[in-house]
Amino acid sequence: MAIIVRSLLHKVQMMTDESIDVAPRRRPVQARSRERVNTILRHAAAIFHETGVDAASMSAIARQSGMSLASLYRYFPNKAAIVHAIAEQHVEKMERALRERLQELNLSDAVDVLIDQFYEFYRHEPAYSAIWSGVEAMPELRELDLRELYTNARDLDRKLKEECPRIPDDRRWTASLLLPRSAGTVLRLAVTLPDAQGRQLVEELKCMARAYVRELVA
Repeated sequence: MAIIVRSLLHKVQMMTDESIDVAPRRRPVQARSRERVNTILRHAAAIFHETGVDAASMSAIARQSGMSLASLYRYFPNKAAIVHAIAEQHVEKMERALRERLQELNLSDAVDVLIDQFYEFYRHEPAYSAIWSGVEAMPELRELDLRELYTNARDLDRKLKEECPRIPDDRRWTASLLLPRSAGTVLRLAVTLPDAQGRQLVEELKCMARAYVRELVA
């Protein structure tokens, strides 16, 4: 337990400094630069997935990416900036998936499909758990997390308004915040469990979400 506490305190110390610069030093424009950035993020994600964020170093990321440490620093000022860039990719993928599936499915079917899809994403996307387990300790990740929540809520609100126009506006918006936030919290717990237990938790989550949607649209 003491080791876990020290690790968490170290993570908070390293990643809660509001002055940490997480902006990339270069915004890739040319195809070659974009590929170089994608290479860095791909190898960094693999390292974070394998060793965790705390144990990873900029030198290890540079080595695995096939470049010098100086070259890596030309693109990212620190490890926190790389973590933030990977987290942005995660958020963009999930926002896109939600928007696409909401267009294809009615709300009742979308509950099961999206929960299953996000569970698989959370469990298998490289570095997802390693990065987002520290969401409360890193202000920049909290901002991304809130951005994702409100983007998803707006998409869900439009879907609810389209399918259930009689729901009062204030309740519809509250439900649009509640569904993705509660589901996301349970899913992040599920991916920390053994797969069989995690999937059982996901099934219970779907039962709960379906019951809420039925009551909401009744």
